[in-house]
Amino acid sequence: MSGGTHTAEELTLARLPSGVELTTTVHTYHGDEPGPTLYVQAAQHGREINGTEVLRRFHDRLPLESLSGTVIAVPVANPLTFDRVSYTTPEQLDSANPNMNRIWPGDEDGSLHQRMAARLWESVTTADAIVDLHTGSPDMLPHVVYREGDERSRRLGEAFGTDLLLSERADDDATDEWHQRGFAGKLRVAAADEGVPSITPELAHNRQIVEEVVEKGVEGLLDVCRSLDSLPGDVPDRDQTIARNHLGRLTAAESGLFRPNPSLEVGDAVDEGVSVGTVYHPTTYEPRHETSADRSGILYALTREATVTAGDQLASVALVRNE
Repeated sequence: MSGGTHTAEELTLARLPSGVELTTTVHTYHGDEPGPTLYVQAAQHGREINGTEVLRRFHDRLPLESLSGTVIAVPVANPLTFDRVSYTTPEQLDSANPNMNRIWPGDEDGSLHQRMAARLWESVTTADAIVDLHTGSPDMLPHVVYREGDERSRRLGEAFGTDLLLSERADDDATDEWHQRGFAGKLRVAAADEGVPSITPELAHNRQIVEEVVEKGVEGLLDVCRSLDSLPGDVPDRDQTIARNHLGRLTAAESGLFRPNPSLEVGDAVDEGVSVGTVYHPTTYEPRHETSADRSGILYALTREATVTAGDQLASVALVRNE
């Protein structure tokens, strides 16, 4: 036995107006034994760098000698947003589709992001399972999102191992908000439409490497490999909460300074009507908006950024499923 192989290939995603090639690196790990193909990527949104660090450490810890099948890993799916430490690209480069995670499976003749996605989609379509690593705000409970009713994706999420799993209705079953926000163009949704089980871990924290978050991501990927029988070993049994996301998304009705309820922490169970925080006028001290949970559930995000504009997200409450 050779012990498996690893290759790193530079891939041209698109070309900038100057003719400069926009490239990234695709890592491919082949085991000695046949098995499934897992596709993993990080940093579609360039400020979400913990996923990139997860893949660096996963590279060091993946036991090639025990691997069956193939793992394809792209640590920086979007070099443009990575360089800008941003969520979207500048309007000058892609005014039509500034958010890469809204245009999958892409279009080789389309806008910049559509071309980038189309190049990566060539690898995506070879996969038997997909993990799209993301990281949200510092004030968010790590969780995994999967398509509601897709049991194979749910099992992937359970294997990844976060305490909270969020099911998301999609396509005809989704809410108007889901369609208005362009979620049909997410990688996870486009892959599920092609019958490939897919999950989006949201590991929390951006712009800085957070050890606990990264370690959770590495262990999650190794357990996903074990669940696919790509690596030996059993996935541990865990006590996980399954909830439905994109319900109870609380936004600021007024602009001002936001003071979250000091008695609340992400992960808390909250009752309908509980105060989440207050928006004050910064100069007159007048309370302008009291934010309350509109349903009972798990508080999985609560902003700590004080200056808010009307419409900004302040908190998210997930509706716990009876399963």
